[in-house]
Amino acid sequence: MQYLNASKSFVDQAYESLLDAICDGTLKPGDRITQDEIAVRLNVSRQPVMHALAILKSQGFVSEAGRRGLAIAPVDPKLLEAIYQFRSAIEPLAVMLAAPRLTQDKVTYARGIIARGKDMVSTGDAKSVLDTDIEFHTFFYELSGNPIVNETMKLYWHHIRRSMGEILRYPGLSIQVWQEHEAILEETISGDTAVAAVMMQNHITNAYSRISG
Repeated sequence: MQYLNASKSFVDQAYESLLDAICDGTLKPGDRITQDEIAVRLNVSRQPVMHALAILKSQGFVSEAGRRGLAIAPVDPKLLEAIYQFRSAIEPLAVMLAAPRLTQDKVTYARGIIARGKDMVSTGDAKSVLDTDIEFHTFFYELSGNPIVNETMKLYWHHIRRSMGEILRYPGLSIQVWQEHEAILEETISGDTAVAAVMMQNHITNAYSRISG
C-alpha cells in the first residue's frame, strides 16, 4: 500500500489502495487488519479508512473478525460461480452490440491490446498480463454502448482479479487465454458476430473451469 495524495478524496484513495492490496495478494485471506494499522500505513486519519473498510465489507472483500477487528475475506466460491454465470450471458451480448460499432481505429487499438498481452506473457509479468486481460474485456464493454454492462462489470472484476492472478502466473495457461482473445477479436472483425459471441461464451466457460478447478 502506498501513501495517499491530494488528487482524490482520502476515502477513494484508501479504498483503492486497500482493494489493490487485496486483489494482488499483498493482503491475503485471513489477514487481520485494523483501522489504526491501515491509517498509519497510508499516513492518513482513521475516518477515511473507516469509510473505505465499510465499503469493502459491503462488497465482500473484508469481514468481521470478532473483537480483533476485521479480516480479509476469502474468495466466495458461490459468488464467483454467480459472476461467471452472469459473464457467460452478458459478454456475448457485449460482443454482439460492439461489432457494428467497430471502426478501423478501434480495430487497431484492440489488436494492440492483444499484442501487449502476448508480450506480457513472454516477460512473465503476471500483474500486467491480468491488467491487459481486463483491458481486453473492457474494450467490448465500452464499445457495446451499454453503460450498464460496463458499470456492472467494474465491481465484479475485482473479485475475478483475486482468482485469476494465480492462474495467469503459468505461461502455458496465459498463452491459451490470449489465443482465445485473438480468435474472438478477429471473428468479430470479420463480421461473423454470432460465431464471435459463441466463442466469447466458451472463453468465459473455459476461464471458470481454470479458476474453479
